Amino acid sequence: KVEESDESDSEKEEKSKKKKGKGKKKKERSPSPEIEFDDLETFVMEPAPQGVTVKCRVTRDQRGMDKSLYPLYYLHLDNEKKTFLLAGRKRKKSTTSNYLISIDATDLSRGGENFVGKLRSNLMGTKFTVFDNALNPERALPDMSNARQELAGIIYETNVLGMKGPRRMTVVIPGMSKDNERVPLRPRNECDGLLVRYQNRRTENLIELHNKTPVWNEDTASHVLNFNGRVTQASVKNFQIVHNKDCEYSLSICLSPQTLVWNQNWICGIMKYEVV
Repeated sequence: KVEESDESDSEKEEKSKKKKGKGKKKKERSPSPEIEFDDLETFVMEPAPQGVTVKCRVTRDQRGMDKSLYPLYYLHLDNEKKTFLLAGRKRKKSTTSNYLISIDATDLSRGGENFVGKLRSNLMGTKFTVFDNALNPERALPDMSNARQELAGIIYETNVLGMKGPRRMTVVIPGMSKDNERVPLRPRNECDGLLVRYQNRRTENLIELHNKTPVWNEDTASHVLNFNGRVTQASVKNFQIVHNKDCEYSLSICLSPQTLVWNQNWICGIMKYEVV
């Protein structure tokens, strides 16, 4: 009888421990799939394959004399090998935010053979455009076959409440063809581009995305979004980009100290990477 009572007591203790620990287990991130490629430039410039998730991590390097003003950004696959993909840096002596993007972490020059694209903003820093590495329309052939393409346009707006309120973000990217290829957009001048077409409601062959509106939380007295445990620090720079027709498929951008985590889904397959 004593042995039976001891066993029952131990069973009760185990059950009570399970009940106490229930719900406290942290959800683990799904492992990144193994991705292999032969040509790095082709891989980063072409749309991601349908049905494939590409998880990446962006890190910021501010070490050095001038890197506080012109930091370096590195994009790696979020796998065991931490495969390098891209590097970017803000151009010096530029009147606007202008970033060079390269497939070589040590070669970030405009004339280098590893230059694959750039990001440029307007004077106010509220509108951004991503280009590939082709020629300026003024120097391109008459048929524009070797002119640069616009890969993405971003419109950034602060809330009417200023820094305290949620921001608004709009992302416009070229659409996809039936063969899962990017619809090329090579504007001849600044009056024809992704953002101009969007503002003029010429949205054919364009994909329009917006940030998901956060919900006000009375307990924390702040706007909140569900990032499924991926956010490590509260920040107004944490946001999610969604498609109007299906808000369940989202691009979640989580800004922790000096770190961003990216992945890809079918809505923005043309962008290649999305933030998790």
